[in-house]
Amino acid sequence: MQTFEILVALLLAGTVLAAAARHFGAPYPALVALGGAAIALFPGAPDFSLDPELALALFVAPVLADAAFDASPRDLRVHWRQIASLAVGAVALTVVAVAAVARLLVPDMPWAAAIALGAIVAPPDASAATTVLKQLRPPHQLMVILEGESLFNDASALLVYRLAVGAMITGLFSSWNVLPVLLAMTAGSVVLGLLLSKITVAIMRRIPDISTVVVFQFCSTFGAWVLAEHLHLSGIITLVVFAMAAARSSPEILPARIRVSAWAVWEVAVFVLNVLAFILVGFQLKSIAARVTQATEAKYLLVAAAVCATVIVARIVWVAVAAAFGRRRCRLSADAAKASMRLIALSKPGAAVVGWCGMRGIVTLAAALALPIGGEGIAPFPYRDLILVCAFGVVLGTLVLQGLTLRPLLQRLGLEDDGSVEREVSLARIETLRVALEVTAANQGTETIDLVRHRYELQLRRAEESLAYQLEAATDISPASEEPHTPTLGDTEDHDVAVLLAAMEARRHRLLALRTDGTIGDAAFQLVEEEIDWAELHSSHLFRTGQQRKGKI
Repeated sequence: MQTFEILVALLLAGTVLAAAARHFGAPYPALVALGGAAIALFPGAPDFSLDPELALALFVAPVLADAAFDASPRDLRVHWRQIASLAVGAVALTVVAVAAVARLLVPDMPWAAAIALGAIVAPPDASAATTVLKQLRPPHQLMVILEGESLFNDASALLVYRLAVGAMITGLFSSWNVLPVLLAMTAGSVVLGLLLSKITVAIMRRIPDISTVVVFQFCSTFGAWVLAEHLHLSGIITLVVFAMAAARSSPEILPARIRVSAWAVWEVAVFVLNVLAFILVGFQLKSIAARVTQATEAKYLLVAAAVCATVIVARIVWVAVAAAFGRRRCRLSADAAKASMRLIALSKPGAAVVGWCGMRGIVTLAAALALPIGGEGIAPFPYRDLILVCAFGVVLGTLVLQGLTLRPLLQRLGLEDDGSVEREVSLARIETLRVALEVTAANQGTETIDLVRHRYELQLRRAEESLAYQLEAATDISPASEEPHTPTLGDTEDHDVAVLLAAMEARRHRLLALRTDGTIGDAAFQLVEEEIDWAELHSSHLFRTGQQRKGKI
């Protein structure tokens, strides 16, 4: 009972801190982690430790699945160079730089332990950065790159981490044996993710109950992670492939009433898990501080500060050099028109923002806590306490320093939304409204159908004007104003309702086709899909109410 009370209290405290962070325009993970540390150091605060395996499965798996489900394969393909550069190149540079600094300051630290430290602090947590960026509406390119990086950087860092820990424990390392293992692990994770997505989609197709579907979604997410770990595959790669594959099929199998409810539950659940994760990150300070003696305190703080600075500088240097190289490739291309489609480079302000978005989070702390403690004839991992102090210092340091200064940096650079998503939303509305008009035009004759057709015509004109003048379609035609003059469907006949539902179904099919052929990305797809879902639910509710009044149901 005491553990439950502590969790409830921590969740309440984290929620209050998150609300305060939004009020001040700061990323809530930074303030929540800082608050957790303050609570942990308060006299009489209880001890609350994290199980590393539970932390990764409970906090990382659903958040990662939610991000992967919303990811746009089209946008990831367009920006694959920048994403791969960050997920592989930036991680590799950070690992090498941190290992070199650790060895310089602590010459007795084995190389395997130093590399493990570098792998632990290498992967950034994009949730802190995107929390601020979404509020400020930066260019869509930056969001795609940062969110895409967050899907894969954990996998690359944790693979290096496993190899370093294994080499430290066994004393053996062979690049000839490692490469086939990595390839097999990656391929196996992809195959497992695709297989599990097909099974999950096939089962969800047969579940009509909202609560059952939502619970099954969470269970399948955790199940994919646990199964991958038991098979010694990458849980991160498996889950990313699983969620992205499921996202391709779910719009066709889930009705609007289930999809809208599931979105709401997932949004709340991801927020709760993020709040708990970051406040527990700060809460680990008590157990770490208890193990640090006065003799080692100054040394540990020095190494932690040096590692934190190295992590920040390494990312900035990598992003700046990679962005400069990308811009040079674009300039040197012989065919500028084709190059603009093939090569998309980050501008200097964009590179500055991406380079500064290097906040670390729960993956870093969980990986550090997972280092072998020792016992029963097994030696503890060398310099484990020092690595824990460095991991916590990097997490808290980057969250506070970079997190609290990201908003002023973005405002100073003057980066604004390029309107690409809004233009795609307008285009999707135009295309889907046209097919809806075709359906209603073929079924004229009743007052209800004429009213619906007139509303579609009005919305189509507004969407065309919005696209023509490159206005923000999401502001001009919001979900709330999408159906401003819905007729009283209770007074309609069954034929009219069938026509209305057919028009909405035609809009859905056209919307799916636009996403499939790459005309729009998933960001625009999800906005328009949500509008159609709410319109369908609203119409269905009015129809059922009218039928009840007429005594038909």
